[in-house]
Amino acid sequence: MSAKKIMICDDNRGILDVLEMYLELEGFTVVTVINSTELIKDILTHKPDLLLLDLWMPILSGDQVLKIIRNTRDIASLPVIILSASTDGGTVAAEIGANDFIAKPFDLNDVTAKIKGICG
Repeated sequence: MSAKKIMICDDNRGILDVLEMYLELEGFTVVTVINSTELIKDILTHKPDLLLLDLWMPILSGDQVLKIIRNTRDIASLPVIILSASTDGGTVAAEIGANDFIAKPFDLNDVTAKIKGICG
């Protein structure tokens, strides 16, 4: 069985690095994207099994990105977990069609459990 591919989009390099290292140790293939304006192209290129998406990013925010994903036929069903430090992030994530929500600062075991719950 090949490793599930997780794409992470966050404008914070430190968060990308921590999640990438941790998820690779957990046996996932990880692709990181720091610039949300490139994300749709990257999703179409890499075809991840799941996307971890920061909600608040400059230029193109996570909610804008998710709306584009949900309206793009080839990737509309891509599972997306929203990451956010916002107190209303869970509500926003549900309203915009995310599969799940993880609050920052996050517990790495919680991140793994939610990913495995969605894509095995």
